[in-house]
Amino acid sequence: MNIGSITLELLVGFVALLILTKALGKTQITQITPFDFISSLVLGELVGNAIYDKHVNIFSIMYSVFLWGILIYFVEWITQKFRGTRAILEGSPAIVIHNGQIKRDQLKKNKLDINQLQNLLRQKDVFSMQEIEFAVLETNGSISVLKKSGYQQTTREDLNLKPERSYLAYSIISDGKVDWGNLKEAGLDENWLNKTLKKHKIDHPEQVLLLEWKVDEGVFLQKMD
Repeated sequence: MNIGSITLELLVGFVALLILTKALGKTQITQITPFDFISSLVLGELVGNAIYDKHVNIFSIMYSVFLWGILIYFVEWITQKFRGTRAILEGSPAIVIHNGQIKRDQLKKNKLDINQLQNLLRQKDVFSMQEIEFAVLETNGSISVLKKSGYQQTTREDLNLKPERSYLAYSIISDGKVDWGNLKEAGLDENWLNKTLKKHKIDHPEQVLLLEWKVDEGVFLQKMD
C-alpha cells in the first residue's frame, strides 16, 4: 500500500467519522453513555483496521462506517420512541444516597464501593457525607448531589459574618475496614474508636459501612444493611 492510498483512505475515514459524530449529536464527553463509548471504540477499530489493510478499499471503509452508524442511530431512535427501552440500552440513574443515608444495595448493583463514591463526591466539592441529602449516580458515571439546606450556596459573606476555618472529613471505617492511618492523622486513637462504636451499640468495625469524623461536626456513622 502506497502513501497516497493511505492518505486518501485516512482522509475518507476521518471525514466519515466526523460526519457520523455530528449526526449522532454527541457533542460533549459528558453526554456519552457506556454504550456510546463502546460503540465509538468499535467504530474507530473498524476504520483503523480498514485503513491499514491492503485488501480493504475506500468503499469498504464507507460501508463499515455507514452500517455501524445506522445501527447506533437505530438504537438512539428506539430509546427516544420507546421509553421502556432506555433502562436496558442506556441504563438508568441510581439514588446512592437518600435522605443522608448511603444506599448500599445501589452501590452493589452499580459495582461502586465507598472509596469510589467518595472520589466522585470530592469532584463535586463535597468532602463529607454529612453535607449530602441526596446523591444520584448518572448513566454516564458522574454523580449529581443535592446538599442539605445548611450546606447550600449561601455564603458567610452574604450574611456579613466572619469566615471560619474549614476542616477535612476523615474516613475512619470504610466497608467494615478501619483506616488506621486516617485515625492517627485525625489525632484520634483506638480507644476513641472503641468508645464511639460502643456509643452506637456496635461490637465490631465489620458492622460499619462508613464512619466519618470531622472536627467541627463530629461523627457520621452508618451501619451495614
